[in-house]
Amino acid sequence: MASVTVTPTRMELTRLKTRLKTAIRGHKLLKGKRDELMRQFLDNVRYNRTLRAKVEEGLSNAHASFSVAAAVMSPEMLEQSLLYPTQKVDLAISKRNIMSVNVPVYQFQPAENDDAQQFPYSFAMTSGELDSAIEQLSAVFQDMLELAQVEKTTQLLAEEIEKTRRRVNALEYVLIPNMQENIRYISMKLEENERGNLTRLMKVKEMMVEQTFQAQKERTAQSIAQAKAQWEESN
Repeated sequence: MASVTVTPTRMELTRLKTRLKTAIRGHKLLKGKRDELMRQFLDNVRYNRTLRAKVEEGLSNAHASFSVAAAVMSPEMLEQSLLYPTQKVDLAISKRNIMSVNVPVYQFQPAENDDAQQFPYSFAMTSGELDSAIEQLSAVFQDMLELAQVEKTTQLLAEEIEKTRRRVNALEYVLIPNMQENIRYISMKLEENERGNLTRLMKVKEMMVEQTFQAQKERTAQSIAQAKAQWEESN
């Protein structure tokens, strides 16, 4: 039986067949989108793993250099050296589209290109390890920004994959089977109605044939009776 109440008419059957074709085409497109999103997601996951290892290694090296600098310098001198940074960074945020998913793109550019502005302190009173720590942090900053971009992209792709997967499952296991069941139900009802109409027509035809046969039989009997009466009168 049909999952919902439907009107078993040819117009409804045509409408359901059109909707079924559209649903099957949409299901195919959504499956293709889901597969491409999965490929993009896995590529981002692999790249994220590599990039995170690189960032963690750079931060670990910078932290080791900073620990050595903190050990050879007084806390007051270390705090004073890093109190007023002289370099500024301009961050630009844009978007790009991946299978109808808008993912962020981060780009930064130092406002000052002079390398001497990278260190906001005098070299006379600081340790060389502090210079190394700042250089390593500056080198890993671009990778950190790219890591944030890749992780956000991965998160958005995962959310879109989940939405697409639910739509594919709804079409594949609910909507399309229900429409197919309704189409079968309407087709069966129409065939049953046609068989009923055909049976009635055959019965009407049989009755008309029987009536015609009886009428002919009666006319034949009357003709025989008249002929017999005429023969008897002539004799």
